[in-house]
Amino acid sequence: MSNIEPRWLIEGRKHIGLAEIHGPKHNPEILQFWRDIKRGGIKDDETPWCAAFTGAMLERVGIRSTRFESAKSYLDWGEKLDAPIYGCVVVFTRSGGGHVGFVVGKRPNGDLLVLGGNQSDAVNIRAFSTERVTGYRWPTGEPRTTQALPTGDAALSTNEA
Repeated sequence: MSNIEPRWLIEGRKHIGLAEIHGPKHNPEILQFWRDIKRGGIKDDETPWCAAFTGAMLERVGIRSTRFESAKSYLDWGEKLDAPIYGCVVVFTRSGGGHVGFVVGKRPNGDLLVLGGNQSDAVNIRAFSTERVTGYRWPTGEPRTTQALPTGDAALSTNEA
């Protein structure tokens, strides 16, 4: 157990504000996320990229991701958790698919604060209802954090497609 910031969160926070480029151009950093998870055949930033962001942050710190473009692929990855802990991977259901990111806190009402990609077409921290959660996961072999979930605020996510 550790209260040190997980290294994948340190990596992920470096990208807050990174966004899709609307139109025919594509953000080269988002394209790099695809290459980082061995999915370099995806050549645009319109393909839902939350799993590419999550996987790239893990891969960049030496942790093997699912190397798949589906958020739901994380439901079978790592170690299952019964409740969220700081830095864990969280998988959500959404209309038309899923969403994946990292838990970094909670709102006073209990909604989770999630650092993720493709949240309103950008990397940011957004709030998600726990009613949408389908799983919490932790990287196999990594020491689990003991840090309590900090309470804060962020806008409720309305678009992860």
